[in-house]
Amino acid sequence: MKYKNIIKKMAVLISAGLVYTMSMITAFAEDASNAAGSEEAVSGWGAMISTFALPILLLIFLYFIMIRPQQKQEKATREMQRNLCVGDEVVTIGGIIGIVLKVNENTQTVVIETGSDHFKLLMKQDAIKENITAIENAHAEKTKANKNKANAISLGKSKDE
Repeated sequence: MKYKNIIKKMAVLISAGLVYTMSMITAFAEDASNAAGSEEAVSGWGAMISTFALPILLLIFLYFIMIRPQQKQEKATREMQRNLCVGDEVVTIGGIIGIVLKVNENTQTVVIETGSDHFKLLMKQDAIKENITAIENAHAEKTKANKNKANAISLGKSKDE
């Protein structure tokens, strides 16, 4: 999470630097054309490209650095919320940890049980922040795959076998 914030700040700084650089290049080109006495060097297509190319490149850059990763994360969260099963341990957006007792697909609600006193809460699926059970299962599978890979390498087998 810390690295994502750093990357976003770097993206903003780089884009500001690009804006400054392109404005300086355009100003330099205009000064050079005025000094030479020819207005045609910068006018026409060259001026239009230098004026519109930077904002377009900036928007493309920001899309791939900031917007697209956020959309991927939101899509993964929605998929996780749709795939909730009874018995999954979940965390809500409010920080409540509980176990799913019932999933209602029609109303998109879940009933979770929290604590040792078996307190039950009815909430929307959108309020589920993460599925701890799914994360633990994915981590266990990854660890098992890495262990098998390490065993294969230690026995002298290739990675592809």
